[in-house]
Amino acid sequence: MRGTRQAEALNEVLADLPEFRSAQDIHGELRRRGQRIGLATVYRHLQVLSQDGAVDTLRDESGETLYRRCRTSTHHHHVTCRSCGHSVEVEGPAIERWAERVATEAGFTDIDHTMEVFGLCPDCTGQRA
Repeated sequence: MRGTRQAEALNEVLADLPEFRSAQDIHGELRRRGQRIGLATVYRHLQVLSQDGAVDTLRDESGETLYRRCRTSTHHHHVTCRSCGHSVEVEGPAIERWAERVATEAGFTDIDHTMEVFGLCPDCTGQRA
């Protein structure tokens, strides 16, 4: 997929989107830019980018998967505003320890996890930090 016209167009859109967006939103932006790429192709490319660690994913409160260009190569989590979608990357050493302990107690190895935290950002609550 890398090096194709579709992959390059998708990478350009992801570079321009500051917040998490659904595959449908990303597909719509590609169409607005004149790119003729099918939604299934967008999903496939996003899946590969996610597996490679180039794209962050999270599930919103309705369960829909959202995507954003990854801004760091280290393992991290996100705190996302329910109102405007603004997201901040955060490290969570306590979460890492908890996930490892829970998995070990259940007899699991080679674990992975995701953690999504939602709230209202300072701009949406009128309490600028």
